[in-house]
Amino acid sequence: MIHLVLDRNSATPLTRQVYGAIREQILAGALRAGSRLPSSRELAGQLGVSRNVVMEAFEMLYSEGFTTARHGSGTYVASGASYPAAARAPEINAQTVSMGYDSLRGVINFKPGTPDLREFPLRPWLQSVKAAYLHPVEDALGYGQPEGRIELRRAISDYVAHQRGLLCHPDQIIITAGTTQAIGIACHLLLGERRDAVLEDPITRDIQLIIRSQGGIIHPVAVDDQGLVVDELPQDIAPAFVYVTPSHQFPLGGTLPIQRRISLLEYARQTGTFLIEDDYDSEFRFDGPPLASLHGLAPERVLYIGTFSKTLTPALRTGYLILPESLVGEGRGRKWHCDLHNETPTQLALAHFIANGGYSRHLARMKRLYARKRRVLERELRECFGGRVKIIGSATGLHLAARFEGIRFGPELLIEIEKAGVRVYPAETHAIRPGLLDDTLLLGYGNLGEEQIIRGVRLLRGKIGKTG
Repeated sequence: MIHLVLDRNSATPLTRQVYGAIREQILAGALRAGSRLPSSRELAGQLGVSRNVVMEAFEMLYSEGFTTARHGSGTYVASGASYPAAARAPEINAQTVSMGYDSLRGVINFKPGTPDLREFPLRPWLQSVKAAYLHPVEDALGYGQPEGRIELRRAISDYVAHQRGLLCHPDQIIITAGTTQAIGIACHLLLGERRDAVLEDPITRDIQLIIRSQGGIIHPVAVDDQGLVVDELPQDIAPAFVYVTPSHQFPLGGTLPIQRRISLLEYARQTGTFLIEDDYDSEFRFDGPPLASLHGLAPERVLYIGTFSKTLTPALRTGYLILPESLVGEGRGRKWHCDLHNETPTQLALAHFIANGGYSRHLARMKRLYARKRRVLERELRECFGGRVKIIGSATGLHLAARFEGIRFGPELLIEIEKAGVRVYPAETHAIRPGLLDDTLLLGYGNLGEEQIIRGVRLLRGKIGKTG
């Protein structure tokens, strides 16, 4: 007799419970090879279920090879079906990966790089989604091409030409699952015999991790209030690429002037090096229109990365990579190896949203909103800290950097600040060479209301005032 216990209140069907219990006993060796199972009628009576429940469970076991049937004799446990390790439930002790969204409820989170999610243009977006599904079913819901929908690539090509001074053919564009995937593809294309990669220091920690995971050897170069210090570019190597954020250096906010851009391009020409231009949030420039791209000066030498995560929402997981013509074929192949292609309906909706002016209208509205939030944050910082704080990198984007005289934001202080009700982010986290930025915080304001910004800065003053 087999001992089985069924839970009639469980959402798991009875057939699945019978099958699972017998399967587990066979794997564990409790039911040995050659053992005869009860007849379906007998087991059904024992369990108080219909015979069909048991017969279906037996059929599942037989189809997977756990049992054999002998005509006129019954059902037996098959040989070679025991695997005790599989019968034990695994003990999971995985380390939690934090992206900064997990602060306690009620904590004011100054996370950089998050747009105002409450201001997502839901109604016009739903109209664009509806338009996407008006495409023929096979076209909208079937497999697509790795480089992405031509409608979206055309829309992006027109957009970057008008807004960023970047001329490219739609075929040079690859639609990606955000900036992270674009960086991975770029690293795959460029890190071959050359493994050296020059990075701004500081630069997003995630970028450092991705490049190292792709086999890159990082060479840090300092930044100042104008971005990358090109005079410090290494002269003793010919790197695979230089990774730059020229329109809004992350995290310190400098803008690379034309003189440095020309010097950087000359360095790339002399060393045969490519440039990766990460243009993550330059749409929100508060003292004028977005600056022209580095790519526009040397399209054959620059790989350009753009994203909709900062301008719309990170939930779309949509970005783009613009490649030099020489890398287009291999880039498409790498995208195909990654995930074949992005989700088609979202691409069609985004193409419609851009082409019909919804995207430009949204950007104009959000630029005004973020400019107002930035002014509130700057005012509160100056009122609360006076000459003890230096605000840097506030002309563009969704965050600013604030350097606090005489304060060192170590782990203990950051914990105390969060206990007081506010989470802040040290710039030191993104430093390649540590020890130079432990007095600097990154304060993101995109996804905070004005009252939250005011309260958050005042809570911060309460903790720093006690330690200063």
